[in-house]
Amino acid sequence: MKPRIEFHAQRKATCRRNVFLVFFILCVPVSVCVAAETSWPRFRGDAQSTGLAKEPLPDSLVVLWAARVPEGIESTAAIRDGTVFVGGLDGNLYAFELGTGALKWKYSASGEIKSSPLVADNAVFFGDGDGGFHAVDASSGKGLWTYRTGGEIISSAVAHEGRVIFGSYDQFLYCLAISDGTLAWKVETEGYVHGSPALWEGRVLVAGCDGRMRMVNAASGREDSRVELFDYVAASVAVRGRRAYAGTFGNQVLGLDLSKAKVLWRYEHPDRKFPFYASPAVTEEHVIVAGRDKMVRALRPDHGEVIWIRAFRSRLDSSPVIAGNRVFVGTTAGRIVALDLDTGEPGWEFQTGSGVLASPSVAGGRLVIGTTDGVLYCFGSEERE
Repeated sequence: MKPRIEFHAQRKATCRRNVFLVFFILCVPVSVCVAAETSWPRFRGDAQSTGLAKEPLPDSLVVLWAARVPEGIESTAAIRDGTVFVGGLDGNLYAFELGTGALKWKYSASGEIKSSPLVADNAVFFGDGDGGFHAVDASSGKGLWTYRTGGEIISSAVAHEGRVIFGSYDQFLYCLAISDGTLAWKVETEGYVHGSPALWEGRVLVAGCDGRMRMVNAASGREDSRVELFDYVAASVAVRGRRAYAGTFGNQVLGLDLSKAKVLWRYEHPDRKFPFYASPAVTEEHVIVAGRDKMVRALRPDHGEVIWIRAFRSRLDSSPVIAGNRVFVGTTAGRIVALDLDTGEPGWEFQTGSGVLASPSVAGGRLVIGTTDGVLYCFGSEERE
């Protein structure tokens, strides 16, 4: 099947309307009901980094509230127990009420926070730009413990059997005890670990700047096997079944066979040669990847064939999220767009007026996402009490 490649222009009238709406909401609180809540406990939503929400979102989304975070947001929010947790470039971790956007608490780290928080065992875990990895009580915002690495931490952690696992720019993958931050093991790589680890059959999967995807035994830290990717990888690996998917800075998207530890297929656009910074979202029938070539595409999981491509005016570093039959993604030009999962046709969109590097988080019938100018938006269906 021939891929469809189309361009969808921005709407200036929509932009003006949205900017006015955000100004109104920032000034006037709106009382709304919160749907029965699911959770989005970490970057990409689950331990396999699928970017797949547990529920669809309302057809028509409105801004329910918007909160300010000084100096901007690149961290993807985590959502659990009616609370939104997000890191700021001002070095603070913030906790907001999901229902109203009211600030519950903030915790000060030692450097800017680009690492997306993980919520597990009533604690929030994240790294900072000075190499500190923090555990914070999710209810009170009180610091529990801090572990120091030798480099910046952007990787989001994953939880497994009482431990948290994450990567650092000091070229190590770390595994710490959730209870007190004691080091269980660490694995040295040969490059920065930027992406977030995923879990598969008792193994930790992580790709990094050394051009390899490692499969590490989660209990012992022993490297069981590796796959040579031959390109720098900043994206997180998404796992479904016995397959994994990742984009590279070599302008390719890779499909991997985990049981055989080998690359199954490589996708590369025939003309536009740009890196893939965003992480894929996967279902049984789709691999959704956004790129710095200003395109979102849907590929077939088995062979990497193109189903559709949607072009934009700006690059996409925000990792797409699938909720129901729609794909949600942000652009560096400030658009948040919903695309039809099967066709790539655009539907709902919102213009923030600032760049979007963070990825959407979906829980409780809400979509939460931050912008580089420091506004955290919560979208949903307005239902007045």
